[in-house]
Amino acid sequence: MTFPLFCVILLSKNMRRLKKKIFYGLCGGTVAVLGVVRLCNPSVTQPYAECVPDSVAEVVEEQPVAVPVPVAVAHGSRHRVLGVHSYEDCFPDVQDTQIIAARRWGVKPVQNRQAAERRKQDLVYVGANPYYCIDRSMRQSIPYLVPRASLLLQQIGKNFLDSLYVKDIPMHRIIVSSVLRTEDDVARLRRYNGNATEQSCHRFGTTFDIKYVFYDPVRPADGSPCETVSDAILKPVLAEVLRDLRQQGRCYVKHERKQSCFHITVR
Repeated sequence: MTFPLFCVILLSKNMRRLKKKIFYGLCGGTVAVLGVVRLCNPSVTQPYAECVPDSVAEVVEEQPVAVPVPVAVAHGSRHRVLGVHSYEDCFPDVQDTQIIAARRWGVKPVQNRQAAERRKQDLVYVGANPYYCIDRSMRQSIPYLVPRASLLLQQIGKNFLDSLYVKDIPMHRIIVSSVLRTEDDVARLRRYNGNATEQSCHRFGTTFDIKYVFYDPVRPADGSPCETVSDAILKPVLAEVLRDLRQQGRCYVKHERKQSCFHITVR
């Protein structure tokens, strides 16, 4: 090995030792500085939540997110159940009146269930909705309506729940007992129901029946048992909802005494 090469190797070893000493020195100095800072101000090592001033924490706990409250509840007043003065006078819309609107807004009547399946592009499925429920015993109709009637039915169900809330009455959903009927459905129904007409408005998908003697209790959010209310209280509330929508020109309504339902056609 020549002398110049030996000097280069020796110099490189010394540089590596020097770099290690500098690195260890810097690390040791940093640790020492952090130790001094911690001794002078211990709070720097606490989590952020523990550093929040007590006054701010109290404000956060005492001011939860506000939930909108209806005006009637905020003022401490509940609306009374008034109902209507006469079901026959307030809901007089007979078959001849309702079928004009049914023909205007509805689909062409279909012969049977298979034909109805091919008309679903013109109809809306109404078998599942949070504002109402379909009668489980419904056999002579299928849960489809034209979009205009579907929106009306949903509005009735929503308004009914809103009215129950502001009147401080336990929540109940309305029950729909009849919707779209095919020609075959009408023929079968006429065999044992003398009130069923051959020119039924239900054939157009614009008409539905809502029971006024049965309702579906809604389980409270806290999981407590459902509280049932007499139809003597619920029927007047439903009548108020239907009267208001009828006066707004949204629907025709007939009070059916024998069938215990409101017969409704969209306008």
